[in-house]
Amino acid sequence: MISRPEFGPFVLLIAEILVFWAINPAFLSPGNISNTLAFTVELGLIALAMTLLMTSGEFDLSVGSVFGFAPVVMWTLFNSGTTSLEVGFLAALLIAAGIGLFNGVFVTRLKIPSFLVTLGMLLVVRGSALFITSGFPQRTWNAGDQWLAEVLVGDFMVGPFRLYMSLFWFILAAVLLHYLLTRTKAGNWIQAAGGNPNAAMARGVNVVRTKLGLFMLSSMLAAFAGVISSIRTSAANPNSGTGYELEVIAMVVIGGTALAGGRGTIIGTVLGIFILRVMRNGIVLIGVPGLAYNIFIGAIILGMMALHSWLERRHNAGV
Repeated sequence: MISRPEFGPFVLLIAEILVFWAINPAFLSPGNISNTLAFTVELGLIALAMTLLMTSGEFDLSVGSVFGFAPVVMWTLFNSGTTSLEVGFLAALLIAAGIGLFNGVFVTRLKIPSFLVTLGMLLVVRGSALFITSGFPQRTWNAGDQWLAEVLVGDFMVGPFRLYMSLFWFILAAVLLHYLLTRTKAGNWIQAAGGNPNAAMARGVNVVRTKLGLFMLSSMLAAFAGVISSIRTSAANPNSGTGYELEVIAMVVIGGTALAGGRGTIIGTVLGIFILRVMRNGIVLIGVPGLAYNIFIGAIILGMMALHSWLERRHNAGV
């Protein structure tokens, strides 16, 4: 059990919770837990798809810009009376899928590193969102009477906890992607594509199609998360999602997915998601300036990388 990549993140998460709770008992109050979960799952949806993509040996730095761009598209279409909210939602997802397909084609067909392709796409998509809105958030709307808004982000009480429907979308995505990665032929293809793509192709794995599908999934889940966030906060800001791409990659790496590809874990990513979100929430509650958050992220990444390396060496040595 100790040699598993999820062990280190699990221990760190428990330690974080105990430390913050000991310093400030309000950390585990129903209100604080509810607020933490509301935002965590939105960023977590992006991290789940990024796990599969990084397992295949690729990155997507454009997810943060897609997170902000998709709701801008949806609400621009809806607020202008061009389409219904449902059609605007589908249009946003389809455009996101096109962005992912474009990324995938450039990476797999033109053999350009995904880091460079998606960095360029980040600028294009963010610039498009700013151009469409002239740099201003979309005007306020009332989505309360829209059934789609209720399905995506409807809130309800479970005892003292206020939960959103987005939590169940996150759980569903985590279960399905965990099953895909660990129990299906497609999951074997993803790991083979990241471990040794030439050997995988020699054994009949369609590496190109696999990576194209993962780039599209990454963009679509980023768009889905952005739409959920826009409904919950009643704002479609073209700058939403700035910096999310690096935080998401940090979540995935902390969870135990190999940077070089070939090994990934959805369970570890879920733990990594909560490690960083608990850290962001906890340091504020105990009085640490929020601007110091990046210091903690960097320290956690370095510490977890050292731990993963040590555990892997022990495992390979048979200890």
